[in-house]
Amino acid sequence: MYVGEQLPSLEIPVTRTLVVAGAVASRDYQDVHHDAESARQKGSPDIFMNILTTNGLVGRYITDHFGPTAELRRVAIRLGAPNYPGDTMVLTGVVERVEGDTATVRVVGENGIGRHVTGTVTVTVPPDALPQSPSGTATGGVR
Repeated sequence: MYVGEQLPSLEIPVTRTLVVAGAVASRDYQDVHHDAESARQKGSPDIFMNILTTNGLVGRYITDHFGPTAELRRVAIRLGAPNYPGDTMVLTGVVERVEGDTATVRVVGENGIGRHVTGTVTVTVPPDALPQSPSGTATGGVR
């Protein structure tokens, strides 16, 4: 991992099932996350994803890239445009800082109407889990 490293993008289809299941799994029973009619009565065109589901997807994005031994130390996100069923959220990231085996990654998630999520994730990756160079040494740290 190195400053400026761009993570590959991740496309996440926003399905009605994902929105509802994410809300239920995080015990968020607000009707705007599972009842389309209630959401419309409150001014939304449809149900929308809750912040806890978004937070989990951001965490998945980071651990998918850095591997199963990566430890999320801090996740700080802000929501913007809602994620509605039928859209796709595309997550992108760039490593902003590296200190030893810990990196800070700037993450952005966009959908068809704008930026859904922005934030930073601090992640620690054990040295033995970093990619190896041809000489067999870890390639972590600032390059």
